[in-house]
Amino acid sequence: MIPDIYTVVHRQEEYPGTFTLYLQNQELKPLFFTPGQFNMLYAFGTGESAISFSGLGVEQGRLVHTIRAQGSVTRALERLRKGDSLGVRGPFGRGWPLENIQGKELLLIAGGLGLAPLRPIVHKAREGKLEASRVRLFYGARRPSELLYKEEVPRWSSKLGVVISVDHGDGTWPGHIGVITDPLKAIDVDGANTIAFLCGPEVMMRFCIQVLLRKEVPESAIYLSMERNMKCAIGLCGHCQWGPNFICKDGPVFCYRDIRAWFHIHSL
Repeated sequence: MIPDIYTVVHRQEEYPGTFTLYLQNQELKPLFFTPGQFNMLYAFGTGESAISFSGLGVEQGRLVHTIRAQGSVTRALERLRKGDSLGVRGPFGRGWPLENIQGKELLLIAGGLGLAPLRPIVHKAREGKLEASRVRLFYGARRPSELLYKEEVPRWSSKLGVVISVDHGDGTWPGHIGVITDPLKAIDVDGANTIAFLCGPEVMMRFCIQVLLRKEVPESAIYLSMERNMKCAIGLCGHCQWGPNFICKDGPVFCYRDIRAWFHIHSL
């Protein structure tokens, strides 16, 4: 429960209000995490916030987290610059079930900041470290200026299929305009041999799940990452209780089959 001290070694502005921090621990000790897990990042004098891992740079004690400034803690984290320190607790939670993807087609479906928890899987796919037969990424954002990892994403298409859609295009946008469910509907899927990982706004995930079910992807092969107000990260405080579950320790990644009843209750 006591945070380790990390130093900001690099800060990348993704777009106004959203940024990526590259953090180095002072002892250079090895770190291990499963994509989909999260850390509690502590801004001294303000508090801590649960932030998913968004990178694989951990071999020398380096963490990567992409953050949107929308509360007092994340706004304090936004003010950090290279050389500044913060506290880190973790890793916590249950990540993506990579052990289930062997021989299957993997669909990664992200909306907005939801690409961040899926980015480590994209990196693994590019490095040939996934046992999936095929990987396709469907990524939706509000507008071209709010796309994450603008320098990286064009390179991803060399190793996996990438479809990007924006809700509102501009004069320079060459890609699809509209919700991400439109290109998802257009693809052919062998439902029995497909597994899907979803992360993004709940309304987006609900509609994408409907598309996947119509394509006969089993409920047991659909996984989603949930977000709630996590405070302690170990299931004690109750802030993130969701039905019978605590997002911090039972999630944040859940199998749709197991949480279907709770997922479709609005404002739960």
